[in-house]
Amino acid sequence: MAFYRSRIERALDHWLPAATTPPRTLHEAMRYATLAGGKYVRPLLVYTTGRTLGVTPEALDGPACAVELIHAYSLVHDDLPAMDDDDLRRGKPTCHKVYGEAMAILTGDALQSLAFHILAHDPALRISPERRLRMIDTLAIASSSQGMAGGQAIDLEAVGKELDLQELENMHLRKTGALIRASVILGALAHPTAGEDLLRLLGTYARCIGLAFQIRDDILDVEGDTTVLGKTRGADQVRNKPTYPALLGVEGARRKAAELYEKALAQLTPLGRDADPLRWLTRYIVQRER
Repeated sequence: MAFYRSRIERALDHWLPAATTPPRTLHEAMRYATLAGGKYVRPLLVYTTGRTLGVTPEALDGPACAVELIHAYSLVHDDLPAMDDDDLRRGKPTCHKVYGEAMAILTGDALQSLAFHILAHDPALRISPERRLRMIDTLAIASSSQGMAGGQAIDLEAVGKELDLQELENMHLRKTGALIRASVILGALAHPTAGEDLLRLLGTYARCIGLAFQIRDDILDVEGDTTVLGKTRGADQVRNKPTYPALLGVEGARRKAAELYEKALAQLTPLGRDADPLRWLTRYIVQRER
């Protein structure tokens, strides 16, 4: 993890405009929102999926940056007063608290467009134009009304309401799961010949860990420590948002995460020992403390 975290930070530093480049405030805000010492789970999924298939790290840097930039943009916008109205992110004041709401909106917009620019132009991606286009399409759908943005819309409308398990899973398959799935698929698409059967298998794996990731987030919101989490504990409860612990209880949520963990690991069986990095990351996702 230390190796890949260091690698993604160097790659992001390369692709992000320098803070001294006009418009300076916007570029400073973009770097503030992105290079904030996050968990980098999504880039790690790109790297470990690619490593499982024998892709070089150099070919994975661009896709890893693209998914992290989309994630960073989503956090900047989610934290805005009109959305979740958060003051703390990754242990630091949120982007709009430092740079103002208008600049935070522009920061998210610019991070999103930079993600697609990287996928379109990264010279280290030695794949066919058709495969590169499929990467762009995969990330676009994951970010769209059918993915992350749609999940956030459902989440906003669900405040104060009771969702059943299927409705809750549908929301989180979009809001959290879509970008996690895209991270895995982008790592696979970086391999020039990864076939459809493999992509389907990895898609099922990613669906399981996407939900498990969200369940762990929900549990940490109940039991975690704000200083460890880097964000305010109990925020979901205060906003009366639907969560897995609220629906299943904390122990029921843990059992659900364990079921998804086992199902995810089962998908990796055909890949043998080559998939050990993915297995390790899967365990980290369901056991992490922040």
